[in-house]
Amino acid sequence: MSIIIKPIEEIDAEELFEFEVENRSFFESIIPSRGDEYYKFDNFKSILKEIVEEQEEGLIYMYLIKDADNKIVGRVNLVSVIRGIFNKAELGFRIGKKYNGKGYATKAVKLILDEALNKHKLHRIEAGTAPENIGSQIVLIKNGFEFVGRSKQYIYLNGKWQDSINFERILD
Repeated sequence: MSIIIKPIEEIDAEELFEFEVENRSFFESIIPSRGDEYYKFDNFKSILKEIVEEQEEGLIYMYLIKDADNKIVGRVNLVSVIRGIFNKAELGFRIGKKYNGKGYATKAVKLILDEALNKHKLHRIEAGTAPENIGSQIVLIKNGFEFVGRSKQYIYLNGKWQDSINFERILD
């Protein structure tokens, strides 16, 4: 399987919007809902413009995951970037429902870690998953992340507080 990751750009708006709409219910079953406003194309374009501006400022790095046919299969992101004495970011990734479980996430995380070290010059990457999200935990472990702990009642999702299983990877 061949994939690439590429930074999100404003020209990706239509294709990315279709991907997000197609996978809305699947994503909302595992991450907090973005609300109905996110799924209005004009709002989506404005959000995308802000993302691109934040990338240019080095606050976040958001990438599309594309397959050999240049179709979006998912997203992989470095967010909450902190420079200075920490020089770290938080990793997030999601794969579209029909591409799930096929190795895309494992390869995309490998690629984003290379970008994090060599392009963005980051030292540490942190990630968290829901306790029952064994697939994402396996992706992290396959990419050299180490389990560092469990945060109790960390995120409010689907009407209740849920724990987070936390991982980290030192890059250099």
